This record gives sequence, structure tokens and C-alpha cells, in this order.
Amino acid sequence: MSSITSRPTVISASHLQKRYGDFTAVKDISFDVPAGESFGLLGPNGAGKSTTMRMIGGVSQRSGGNLTIMGLDPEEHGPEVRAHLGVVPQQDNLDEEITVRDNLIMYGRYFGLTRSYLKPKSEELLEFAQLADKADNRVSALSGGMKRRLTIARSLVNDPKILLLDEPTTGLDPQARHILWDRLFRLKERGVTLILTTHYMDEAEQLCDRLIVVDKGEIMAEGSPSQLIREYSTREVLELRFGTDRNATVGQELQGIGDRLETLPDRVLIYADNGEAALEQVTGRGLNPITSLVRRSSLEDVFLRLTGRSLVE
Repeated sequence: MSSITSRPTVISASHLQKRYGDFTAVKDISFDVPAGESFGLLGPNGAGKSTTMRMIGGVSQRSGGNLTIMGLDPEEHGPEVRAHLGVVPQQDNLDEEITVRDNLIMYGRYFGLTRSYLKPKSEELLEFAQLADKADNRVSALSGGMKRRLTIARSLVNDPKILLLDEPTTGLDPQARHILWDRLFRLKERGVTLILTTHYMDEAEQLCDRLIVVDKGEIMAEGSPSQLIREYSTREVLELRFGTDRNATVGQELQGIGDRLETLPDRVLIYADNGEAALEQVTGRGLNPITSLVRRSSLEDVFLRLTGRSLVE
């Protein structure tokens, strides 16, 4: 079967809820993930993404709704579910004082895996993570990007069918992020199901076959990145800066240009299918921005349209 939608469902959430006292972190979330898909939860910090991931991982009990992982309820069948999961937490929790190789071997022992299995497996994972030359180094000597790759390698020691990644590239420089993306692409090619949370629009566009946009514990939209951009935005965006004092007042003078106008504290956005034509209209009205930029629409624009605020505030 070639299409993702025809593959068996490995994660099914129906009206999922999580409450902490009077605070509701996840209000009513439903989604299904077929095997082999790269599925994303996109939203700002505090949207309920990590809480949803903890419920999927079986480390946080839900307050309502239904959830199954490979047909099993993670609350009732925690060990069986976790045996098929790899987890990459938001913060690296490696043992800094032992070697890179020993981090993999010790983690594998928690799954009851034998040393005879783990020795070649650790070498395979170090090659995959491009860390073979660091195998005998202490983790404390690694860069942030290397630690992140080691955390991913460690999560694969039990050959999981599903990999949960919570904000996988937060804090990494662009080069380290792209190396990590390449490793995740390779896992997807092997048939591993990827579930990731992120507030980076470019990461979601690069990695996700499909995603849900989450805000305040609720799903605002669902679809592939390209579908969401087509549905909620225009082909291009014209970004204009008139200066801090002028941005807020120039809106009236820009009315009628493009399909939609958004005024942010630092810039004005004009949504149009042809950004250059929109810019010509702006200058034709005698308005001269300090800077101007024409770019393609992104998931950031989708989120702004749906919630009235930026993904990263």
C-alpha cells in the first residue's frame, strides 16, 4: 500500500483532555496517526503539545477521552506500549560523566537488552548519529548538537516503531538543526512513525507529512503544511517596516492592497498572491517603508490568521 492513509493506525486520540486542578492544559483533542507518518503538533509554548506527548508516552494520565497506541491503552498497558516507543525529551537527560557509548549501553539495559546485543547496536547507532569518532569521549565534552543526536540515538536502542520528539531542535544552531533533520528523514525512510512537537514553522514544513495547529489546548486546524498554507494564507506575503511609531497608524493608508492586512508591533504584513505588485501599489500611494521584503507564505502566517498572534511571542 503506497499511501500513508491506507496504512494501519498506530496512534488514535479521541476527545483527549488533561486538567491540573482548575487549569485545563488539553481541552478536546482528536487525531489519528497511520504507521510511517511524520505527524506534528505545532503551536506556541504552553499550547498543550508537551502535555499531549506525555499522555501518548504513558507518563501522564489523561483526565478524559480515549487514547490507544498500537491498539493498546498506555495507562493499562504501559510496559507493552513503552516497549514500542522511543522518546526524545525536550531537555537532554544524558549521563554527562560517562562515555558516549556507555550512555547507549546503560540505557539499553533498562529494556533488559543483553550486552552482546547492545555492543554492536551501539556502534550502529553511533554511526547513524555521526558520533562514532566520539564514542569514548565523555558526554560533557560534546556540543549541543552532538548531545541532541546522541539523545536520538539512545531513543532508538530498542528499535521503536514510534519515535516521540518533543521540541527536537530547540537551542541548536542552523547547521546542527539541518544535520538532525537529515537523521530524522532517514528514520522516516526506514518506516519509523515520527511524532514531534515544535514551534518552528520551518521545521514543521520540512519534517511533517501532516500536522495539527494547537493553541490553548485545542486544535485550530489540521492538514499537510501545504494544504494549511493554501487554505489560510495567500501565495506571498509583503513585509513592511515604517518604524515603531508609524507601523500602528499606517494601516488605513494601506487598505485595499492585497487580500488581507496584519499589523504587528515591528512590521506590517500584506497578504497577496503577488507581493511585488502589492509593493508597487504601496509606493504608488507615496508610502515609503524603511524596509520591504517579499516572501512566500508559511505556517507562521497560518497561525497568525487562526489565533491573531505569532507562534513565537
